Amino acid sequence: MSRVKVRHLQEGRRGWAWGIAVPIVRPLLLATTKRRWIDGEKIPAEGGFLLVLNHISEVDPLIVAHIVWDHGRIPRYLAKAGLFKNKFLGFFLRAAGQIPVYRASKDAVGAYDAAVAAVRAGKCIVVYPEGTITRDPDLWPMVGKSGAARIALATGAPVIPIGQWGAQELLAPYAKRPDLFPRKLITMKVGDPVDLSDLVGDQSYAAVNQATTRIMAALTSLVEEVRGETAPAERFNPRTAGVSEFGNPHKDGRRGNGS
Repeated sequence: MSRVKVRHLQEGRRGWAWGIAVPIVRPLLLATTKRRWIDGEKIPAEGGFLLVLNHISEVDPLIVAHIVWDHGRIPRYLAKAGLFKNKFLGFFLRAAGQIPVYRASKDAVGAYDAAVAAVRAGKCIVVYPEGTITRDPDLWPMVGKSGAARIALATGAPVIPIGQWGAQELLAPYAKRPDLFPRKLITMKVGDPVDLSDLVGDQSYAAVNQATTRIMAALTSLVEEVRGETAPAERFNPRTAGVSEFGNPHKDGRRGNGS
């Protein structure tokens, strides 16, 4: 059975939001980017799982939606709550099955519960473990947040890493306008599931920290492959570097890249 048929049977009706978005967004991406997708068949054809990626551009969600859709699945995102404040956009995002995240607040628990439920219901949940566009000056993966690890340990679902590079050429972090032409090469390499089997069911600080470390190590290794470079020995930490963790760091004159 083809992946597209699996998507239809498993996900059910894709809904009006996807019916509008796909015919508009996909042709735009095809016109402005060149794809280099490696090992895309490692994206599970069925069942719930977490897809984790390094975050380098505000256009990342569109890029990952492209590869996930073309491999027969519908991506559901943990998206920052600010995007839902606009009534129309919020209505559209919810219709597409996206999950609002209230970062650094008690309401983040609701997003965690919704993500766990979605994974258990057989959905593909996309998580950026860094929680924001990387602050690393050279756009390497920085230290990770615990959200992806906690969801994975609660569900036992596969964690599939993707290392990507090239989206920052289409839209640099916090740039006002995309650089559409010439077409930008987007490279995405899908990795093997991160082995968390010995930690599943354990929500202790030590287990979550170890799972987060493994997820970030897998991501960084894939990014090294697609960039053909070696990452810094120590991952960038906004807290110790004195860089704001959320929002546009350029607004307050601080150093860094990110969302």
